[in-house]
Amino acid sequence: MPSAESTPTRVHESDTVQPTKDDAVAAAGSELIGGPLGRYALTGTSWWTPVRIVALVAIGVFALGLVQKAPCYNGAWFFGASSQYTHACYSDIPHLYQGRGFADGLVPYFDKLPGDMDYLEYPVLTGVFMEVASWLTPDGGSIQHQEKWYWMTNAGMLMACAAVIAVCVARTHARRPWDGLLVALAPAFALTATINWDLLAVALTAAAMLMWSRGRSLAFGVLLGLATAAKLYPVFLLGPLLLLCWRAGKWRDYGNAVGGAVVAWLVVNLPVMLFAFEGWSKFYRFSQERGVDFGSFWLILAQNSDDPLTTDTVNTLATVLMLLCCVGIAALTFTAPRRPRFAQLAFLIVAAFILTNKVYSPQYVLWLVPLAALARPKWRDFLIWQACEVTYFLGIWMYLAYTTSGDAHKGLPTDGYHWAIGVHLVGTLYLCAVVVRDIVMPERDVVRRAGDDDPSGGVLDGAEDRFVLGAAAHPPRHAAHAEGPQVEWGEQNPAMLPDGGPSSGRSL
Repeated sequence: MPSAESTPTRVHESDTVQPTKDDAVAAAGSELIGGPLGRYALTGTSWWTPVRIVALVAIGVFALGLVQKAPCYNGAWFFGASSQYTHACYSDIPHLYQGRGFADGLVPYFDKLPGDMDYLEYPVLTGVFMEVASWLTPDGGSIQHQEKWYWMTNAGMLMACAAVIAVCVARTHARRPWDGLLVALAPAFALTATINWDLLAVALTAAAMLMWSRGRSLAFGVLLGLATAAKLYPVFLLGPLLLLCWRAGKWRDYGNAVGGAVVAWLVVNLPVMLFAFEGWSKFYRFSQERGVDFGSFWLILAQNSDDPLTTDTVNTLATVLMLLCCVGIAALTFTAPRRPRFAQLAFLIVAAFILTNKVYSPQYVLWLVPLAALARPKWRDFLIWQACEVTYFLGIWMYLAYTTSGDAHKGLPTDGYHWAIGVHLVGTLYLCAVVVRDIVMPERDVVRRAGDDDPSGGVLDGAEDRFVLGAAAHPPRHAAHAEGPQVEWGEQNPAMLPDGGPSSGRSL
């Protein structure tokens, strides 16, 4: 099988996997726009390519998310202690315009802030994004007017990030562009997109995944380094990539990726580190010193204990749990009957961090949405998880409404909020479970059932194993019978071809 370096970036329309043909939920949903694609439908003859449709849908759904924030834009951000929570339209962006010195022209990391937060508590590239948005914000009018413009300016920039994410996901799996609709139509994606600035890091990470799928390991590293300069979580992707490259013996490509990531991260961070170290280090010190907070199972334990754990103890225990998850992912990687797909392990490592962390802000779901669409592109499982995340999204705002409404007690009490956290945890664990099942039983993986090996794997796609452990080192001569079509690496499933005929033998 050829590597991604020799694989064409454009795939013939007849090779494209149509989700309405193998996904019952997608087929049912397509009835809203005329039903599944017909057998004799003309494809590849219109300007409306799958990637363009995905991009436009992502922009449209993002705009609906902006409409959902209208009650706050019209006053709830500024008047009434609980209004922004009862309308579930809270955003950090307008509040931090003045709270982090942008309204006063202070330079992030270099100028000390008045109040409890002495420096901006975000990574450098996110700080640059926030600063650029402040430059584009008009100065005139009241501070509330400026804060509205600041949110709107950021929303426009974040909308571009959302379109980039959807397009990158649509193009990462060359034969599965319609999987990008999972991102574009994700309800939690639209609801949380403008709460904070996470979409910048998510867009850079999605672009990095696209570059790796094309065999461009250095470009992957550079983009991942920039993503890590915007948010911490992208660096975790280097862990599963190490395991996969170890199993396949692709050390040179991994070295290029790590080298590019380190250099890109240093280019962004080093100037601020050298000239404003106190401001630069605030993000890392704040992450370490921050106590147990919203959304984590640690909060449930703390609020139900007469002697809650100290922050240092929680930090230690969370680190131990994360390391145990890493050991489990490593064991899974080396013992799986077929090498796991990169997107599968990327999803699992980020999900492990989210599940074990001492805080879960509602916008953290954005980290997982594109990875979930690549790891498990099945509408049923994706929507089950999204329903759980929307439940949590509503739960946290109703809980904050309860705690800020005084004797009125509007919203959800503490016990109810704990149930909302539990729903989020169960939903994420459920998606992790089906991804692990796909790794252990690759014949259940919808991507591989269509005839691909690892379309997001780049140089790993179809590569020979060099290091395996356990049962993977001694595969049985005859695989046990499994439900569903059986395919070899690179062999297309005849059922996925438009005429139901034999495969052309072309490897992808």
